[in-house]
Amino acid sequence: MTSPALFTPFSLGQLQLKNRIIVPPMCQYSAIDGHMQPWHLMHLGSLAVSGSALVFIEATAVEPAGRISPADVGLWDDATQDAIARTLRDIRSFSDTPFAIQLAHAGRKASCAQPWFGGGQLPLDQGGWDTFGPSPVPFAPQDRPPQALDAEGLERIIAAFVQAARRSVDLGIDAIELHGAHGYLLHEFLSPLSNQRTDEYGGSLENRMRFPLAVFKAVQAEVAGKVPVGMRISASDWVEGGWDVEQSIRFTQELASLGAAFIHVSSGGLSQAQQITNEPGYQLPFAQAIKNAVDIPVIGVGLITDPQFAESVVASGQADLVGVARGMLYDARWPWHAAAELGTSIDASPQFWRSQPSRLKTLFTKNMS
Repeated sequence: MTSPALFTPFSLGQLQLKNRIIVPPMCQYSAIDGHMQPWHLMHLGSLAVSGSALVFIEATAVEPAGRISPADVGLWDDATQDAIARTLRDIRSFSDTPFAIQLAHAGRKASCAQPWFGGGQLPLDQGGWDTFGPSPVPFAPQDRPPQALDAEGLERIIAAFVQAARRSVDLGIDAIELHGAHGYLLHEFLSPLSNQRTDEYGGSLENRMRFPLAVFKAVQAEVAGKVPVGMRISASDWVEGGWDVEQSIRFTQELASLGAAFIHVSSGGLSQAQQITNEPGYQLPFAQAIKNAVDIPVIGVGLITDPQFAESVVASGQADLVGVARGMLYDARWPWHAAAELGTSIDASPQFWRSQPSRLKTLFTKNMS
């Protein structure tokens, strides 16, 4: 019997994946001074035994000022690296699931409270800090304007991404994703709504792409041949006159020419004026448009929670892989249930074999290698 498309192998560069289900990065806002905590071991550990082919570590700040909140994970010194190393060491003692990391800088959307505390920008006297962006244009009218990055600041950010990429390789991370989506720093340079510069980094599309591409090139040069490097983008700001899918295609073509191993297609997050209708697969037309224009793997996301729908995404060629994010928080065994519904088998740790329902006697692949 032919395997469902969702459960066929796939390659991201030299990284071999068992199926097409990936867990996108999801911020947990549970770190202390950038250091992973026991929560991250529990959270990532549960995803590592879910049957997913690849798990992304949440947005990981490349410098303290690049954190979304004071409780974000970071990778900017030996101590933050050691905290991630301890978490991965324990997980790898029981799981061979590959891990990717999303390296990020929040730009003007940094210095915010955790979502369950409202998510607004923190005052300087309540644990907040000054933010950075392409231009002194705040995300919300009540926010402090970010400091426009000068030449020295741009070089600092590039160096921070490079050193975080180097540390990622030292950690044995299997893939690196640069966060160019959701209104954070790299996206802020791309969008004309947030980038109002008049130098070589603003104005034309070529200029607005210049800094994100410089970050990608520097990271790629640092880790070339060691791990695949890709980028997550917001394909549209969902605001007239903002970043859109046509510009995203141009940007992705540039990334592909530089050797990007994948593109992870999301949308929105840059402007409070965005008009989005959330429904299953609402971002997939962006993924398909980009997939039709470039010859690199595309990850599609957007309220994908139904196994049959996920199967149709891969089978029809809308995307090469599907990201199941919030659905995995709700159901950390989503890939098991998808395999059962689609009539195929899936790897499972031997500790779970007894949970296999009697009506699904061939669900688990009992592989002890």
